[in-house]
Formats: sequence, structure tokens, C-alpha cells
Amino acid sequence: MPFSPEEVEAHLEKLEGWKQEEGRWIVRKFNFSSYMKGIAFVAEVAAISEAFDHHPFITIDYKVVTLRLTSWEEGGITGVDIKEAQQYNEAYDRMNSPD
Repeated sequence: MPFSPEEVEAHLEKLEGWKQEEGRWIVRKFNFSSYMKGIAFVAEVAAISEAFDHHPFITIDYKVVTLRLTSWEEGGITGVDIKEAQQYNEAYDRMNSPD
């Protein structure tokens, strides 16, 4: 069962950078210092998505990667979307941490 818009907002308060869009998506833009770092992030996103068997819409605009998540079969945002978004954030943080 999908979360209500209020429930989605409560979850997003704990997820840096994500916002609700059109009442059916959660969206985040990830910025990178180079095109290839963004592409490497997309590879990480693909691996996470395969593990969940739940795939985001991905847009690559040079050094900006935008991810959009929804659970089509459920008709909105579910716990799977929230958990996956958290893992994407963790992957982004790992990729951007100082060596």
C-alpha cells in the first residue's frame, strides 16, 4: 500500500536532498565534479536497483544525475522507494567522501 503524501513527507525529512513531485514520485538531483563520476554513480545505482528488483528513472545531464522513484504496481511511494533512496544517498556519500 502506498504512503499518503504526509507520510512521504515525513520520510523525506530524514532523506537528504529528496523531494516529492506530482504526488507520485520522489526525486533527487546528484551533482558531480565530472561527467565520469556521475556515470560511475549510475553504475552503483544500477547495482542497487537490481538488488531491489526496483528501478528508478535516471536522467544524466552532463555532471548532474537525476533519480525518480515510484512503485507503479502500488500506485505511489512505498517503503521500497524510501529504502532504495537511502541506499542511493549512501552510495553518493561514499563516492564523494575524501580519500
